[in-house]
Amino acid sequence: MFSHLPSPQQDPILSLSAAYRKDTRDNKVDLGIGVYKNSDGVTPVMRAVIAAQQKMLDAQTTKAYVGMAGDEEFNLQALRLLTQDQSVIERASSIQTPGASGGLRMLAEIIAFSQPGSTVWLSNPSYVNHQPVMEAAGLKVKHYQYFDAKTKQVDLNAMLSDLKGAGRQDIVLLHGCCHNPTGADLSVEGWKAVTELAQHNGFTPFIDIAYQGFGNGLEQDAFGVQYMSANLPEMLVTSSCSKNFGLYRERTGSAIIIGENITHANNARGKLMQLARSTYTMPPAHGASIVKTILLDNDLTADWKSELEEMRLRLRALRTGLCQEIKQRSGSDEFEFIKQHQGMFSVLGFSAEQMVKLREQYAIYGVDDGRINIAGLREQDLANVAQAIIDVKS
Repeated sequence: MFSHLPSPQQDPILSLSAAYRKDTRDNKVDLGIGVYKNSDGVTPVMRAVIAAQQKMLDAQTTKAYVGMAGDEEFNLQALRLLTQDQSVIERASSIQTPGASGGLRMLAEIIAFSQPGSTVWLSNPSYVNHQPVMEAAGLKVKHYQYFDAKTKQVDLNAMLSDLKGAGRQDIVLLHGCCHNPTGADLSVEGWKAVTELAQHNGFTPFIDIAYQGFGNGLEQDAFGVQYMSANLPEMLVTSSCSKNFGLYRERTGSAIIIGENITHANNARGKLMQLARSTYTMPPAHGASIVKTILLDNDLTADWKSELEEMRLRLRALRTGLCQEIKQRSGSDEFEFIKQHQGMFSVLGFSAEQMVKLREQYAIYGVDDGRINIAGLREQDLANVAQAIIDVKS
């Protein structure tokens, strides 16, 4: 049965992590996989998460199933993290999913069921898993220009020009904040322009927001979701708790339908639960229970927000520090764009060959498309990484 199957292709990011672990050099730096690490190079368990887990342990009396929609209180709190607009909440419905990737797949499946023949437009570049997930659900994929390789910023005019070709049978997938892999985000004016185009052309926005709180702050990072949901009749959203709650291995995400009215949204929710039943049946409970416990406790919420802000500001400091080191050592401001990016990632503009050179000669692991994870840096790494970037660029 399996003899005809081809050899599997290695995942470009996960295989990089495996190679990093095998590297015996003392000066190695992992800027590949997208996880936050502290100054000691450790992905920490957040203070509020530790407290919430203890609170749950003391109160938990059962490990019974939670249901196909997951934890209903989590679903509501996850939605409220994105918007406090009651008129939007009243026409929105959601289910808990196994991470945001599970949410992507469930929403892709409901697109394929509700609107067969749809095309999903992805930014060029986009998160490496977006296209495989959409195509696995049977959807067609197109790409719109997004990133200007010269300025290392969003090319809004090119983006809008491409999206003029998106119509009523099309879905446009947007990164809510902290664009992966580039770190270049839409401005407020950009979000408004895309919304106006959606109103005119009739395409449906699909926002993937995986890094809320790592860019400009919790409220600011959700601007795109808030503005579009207030000004458009329908949209899709998937959100993740992996980064902003540090719950990577708990696979805690949400798939949200915002409809013209609550009846439409609930009908879509019912279909989502049918789709869940035929795939994973029920999502894992632990991570969602942690998030719910934190967000229903004022003290835990305050501590979580405080620590998340500490992480966000540290990322800003790492960006600034890396740019300062590069400029001081090279006399060039060529890499100042790193300071303007948001969240974990930036794209250096290096070729695959240059990224291999960084890895083989300097023990610095980044993805072959030029993406580096700023959140993988330690303060003591800045000088060496800066010099390596200069050497490889020259």
